[in-house]
Amino acid sequence: MEQERSDPGGTRGSRPSVLVLRGDHEPPGMGPVEQMSNVRYVREKELETALPDAEILFMYDFWSEALRRAWPAEGGPGWVHIASAGVDRLLFPELVESSTVVTNSRGIFDEPIAEYVLGLVLAFAKDLHTTLRLQAERTWRHRETERLTGARALVVGTGPIGRAIGRRLGAAGLRVGGIGRTARAADPDLGEVLPMERLGEALAEADYVVLAAPLTDATRGMIDAAALARMRPGARLINVGRGPLVVQDDLVEALRAGTIAGAALDVFVDEPLPTPSALWDLPNVIVSPHMSGDVVGWRTDLVRLFADNLDRYRHDQPLRNVVDKRLGYVSSASTPVPHADQRG
Repeated sequence: MEQERSDPGGTRGSRPSVLVLRGDHEPPGMGPVEQMSNVRYVREKELETALPDAEILFMYDFWSEALRRAWPAEGGPGWVHIASAGVDRLLFPELVESSTVVTNSRGIFDEPIAEYVLGLVLAFAKDLHTTLRLQAERTWRHRETERLTGARALVVGTGPIGRAIGRRLGAAGLRVGGIGRTARAADPDLGEVLPMERLGEALAEADYVVLAAPLTDATRGMIDAAALARMRPGARLINVGRGPLVVQDDLVEALRAGTIAGAALDVFVDEPLPTPSALWDLPNVIVSPHMSGDVVGWRTDLVRLFADNLDRYRHDQPLRNVVDKRLGYVSSASTPVPHADQRG
């Protein structure tokens, strides 16, 4: 059932109306948002009715696909903020073509995901997943493990998450390189960054390939049978970006054939990962349920970021994390958003 909350205070003559698409849980720490605006909480089934009256939409339920279905023919809110770093669910044609500004939650997940990736690299190098399996079987089997120092890591995606991953892996002794839109000879976080068209060349040199790129037309299916064939037989693939970056059937075949040594996947084409998927049973695969960035307190951090942006909006200041809707990710630090009384 929808709820509306507001507070009579505030610094502007008219308080912005904020529509919050909540999921199973109400966003924590919304007090500052409710003090600055007129807040209305809705679930998916109420979104279509409530959306035309909203000046701002806070998509706290960032898994929802409801916005595409509910988008008004005459255009939607002036500003949509999503509580995730990825925005591919928002970039349907009607929103892209509209004047609506989209912001995301870039910056919340960078360090947690980087820590998670380092944990996965360590798990592979030290064969921890096998140790746990053998322990469950009460099997004593001595093995030799691998060194991290000097191993080569390729980070695909040079945004804040990719950079944080590069710093963590570099600090652990790996030799780090990157793949991005723009080549750079000596990046402080990622070493040498090669352009996307040289991905195949870079894959052939890496011991660990970490996917942290946004999902766009250019990156969808980038790791397919041909790309996997370019990788070293001892290499591992780690995906913390988006599931469709990888052609999953091709990956399953490569893992079964020994084309690569293993994979750690936190994101999938279909989530939850369907029970019949072969990925569940492959011994050289680590499956996690899209949790690499979710640490204690992350939901409060998401709300705090939105509250900061809302305060900027009310004071006509540029917003943080404005997404280039054509590119599908944040390409500049901020941009001003006109208020309802300034838009035509």
